[in-house]
Amino acid sequence: MKNHGPNLYIPYSRALGEGLFELRPHGKEGIGRVSYCTQAGRRIVILHTLVKKTQRTPKSELRVAFSSMKEVKRNG
Repeated sequence: MKNHGPNLYIPYSRALGEGLFELRPHGKEGIGRVSYCTQAGRRIVILHTLVKKTQRTPKSELRVAFSSMKEVKRNG
């Protein structure tokens, strides 16, 4: 993200909607997901991380990320 900013695309990043994005790192422990949003001034805010155990990201994990993003945007 340092080199490309928030403009990363699949397979490295994916838009989840409403301004929420996820990084998609792969490592020894499995497939990771890092939810983030952006704010003015090219500021990137990491909201939630997890190592996936299933093919789809659980809805409960997405709810946490969306809730965190709303709080960040509300409080600036």
